[in-house]
Amino acid sequence: MIAAARRRIGAVVTMGAKRTRQVDRAIARRLERARPKLAKGLDRLRARSIQVAKAAGKRLRPFAVLALRGFGRSERLLRRASTISARGATRASALLTPARGIALLILASAICLVVSQFVTYGSVEIGQPAYAGLTSASAPTVAGETAGAAHSYILVPLALIAALVATMMLRSERRGLARIVIGLSLLCIALILIVDLPAGTDVGAQSSRFSGATAVLQGGFYAELAAAAGLLIGGLLYYARPCRIPINLSGRAASARRRRRRRRDSSPRKAARRPSRPRSGAASARASRP
Repeated sequence: MIAAARRRIGAVVTMGAKRTRQVDRAIARRLERARPKLAKGLDRLRARSIQVAKAAGKRLRPFAVLALRGFGRSERLLRRASTISARGATRASALLTPARGIALLILASAICLVVSQFVTYGSVEIGQPAYAGLTSASAPTVAGETAGAAHSYILVPLALIAALVATMMLRSERRGLARIVIGLSLLCIALILIVDLPAGTDVGAQSSRFSGATAVLQGGFYAELAAAAGLLIGGLLYYARPCRIPINLSGRAASARRRRRRRRDSSPRKAARRPSRPRSGAASARASRP
């Protein structure tokens, strides 16, 4: 039984091997027959692609030349623009120093303070509770006053003085001018908070005339407060002079010493050959004395 089964298995394996060799030989013969045709087809396809590439190159060559010329001109223009911008930036940095920039900030704040005196800074809203839930409508306002009317426009001459000091800062960098600006800004802020704020939040006689009258502050109040704060910040920056970096002379000298060329150290052999100093008897006695 076992021998018959082994013979059957061997026969199946042998038949499978023969069949596999036959299939391999058939595939190899077909591939060998088709190889010249495939080679010719590949050669034709390569020649055709070369022809198409040459024809496309001839047609696209003018556009490529124009594109390259455009790139070259744009590069030259960019280089000229960069050179001009670098020169302009250098001249602007020499003309507009940090101190002058701070002075321009003070001048702009002074101008804004003058303009804010003629803007409505406070008014009275009528029937504010009735408009609380509405987003498309707002309560009507009456008795609007300008910012300068609350303190008789006294901030206008103070702002003009600050603008005059700012023009002096543009001409000569004097640290003492910043103290004037700081004092004027503190005075303006004090007037705004002491005079304008209570007057802007006071309903006055409108409470007896209208029901639900509420005093509100408008944009003029915040504009003059921001302008006065700009004066204060500009004065503090000009007085502190943050752009002037003090030079440490001792640090510069130390860095110069570090850059000096050092002498070469002596070799261990020379150090070993160097004779030591003879010590006297008194020195040896002192060293041995407890």
